[in-house]
Amino acid sequence: MTAPLALLYDLHGNLPALEAVLADASAQGAGSYLLGGDYAAFGAWPVETVARLDALPADATTWIRGNWDRWLADELAGTPSRDRPDNELVGGAAAHALAALPAEVVQRLGALDAQVALPDPPDGMATRAVHGSAGSDMTSFLPTHTDHDAQNAAGVQEPRLVFGHTHLQFERPGPGGLVLLNPGSVGMPLDGDVRAAYALVHTDGVELRRVPYDHEASAQALDAVGSPWAREIADRLRKGHA
Repeated sequence: MTAPLALLYDLHGNLPALEAVLADASAQGAGSYLLGGDYAAFGAWPVETVARLDALPADATTWIRGNWDRWLADELAGTPSRDRPDNELVGGAAAHALAALPAEVVQRLGALDAQVALPDPPDGMATRAVHGSAGSDMTSFLPTHTDHDAQNAAGVQEPRLVFGHTHLQFERPGPGGLVLLNPGSVGMPLDGDVRAAYALVHTDGVELRRVPYDHEASAQALDAVGSPWAREIADRLRKGHA
């Protein structure tokens, strides 16, 4: 039997959440990983989180780029992204991550592919993986149908689209019979549930999973950073929403 594929999105520098998810995935027999972007910024452990992901088996791990990975690489290159919000929350988190991460790591994450095709996942359903949507890492799908669904799925030929960005875990039908799958956020869930979220693709289908971890300790680590942006993210971790 083919081992499950673990789908990990929106980790945001939350090492304890990542460790809990990886332990759960290992206990479920996961044999491969899809990493969906937004790896370092917004958390207290940007360097350690990327290092833990780098320790996964390279031949069984697929990475794609998130909007934060693109923003940090652009900032490092001196060409700030035009779509990056100009506010204290984003600016402070970006400065913190850039001060911590080696330049080569920022550049590597920023150079990742924006999307990949997974032709043969464990359940046999060909899948395209993006960060937000087929055309952008800044727009995405919601748990219920919207008028933007068709535009966000434009050009996808595979029967399933995996994405993140909104930090909302769900699976639902999309335009033209497309299966839309958001594994949720490992590092900063925003659906009212403070547990870390991810998904497993088994031979018989997809399983959405939630994993408890010491989210209060992660929030306290952000409090200790001593910046307004970090306190705001700590509040999100405690509440499970913005």
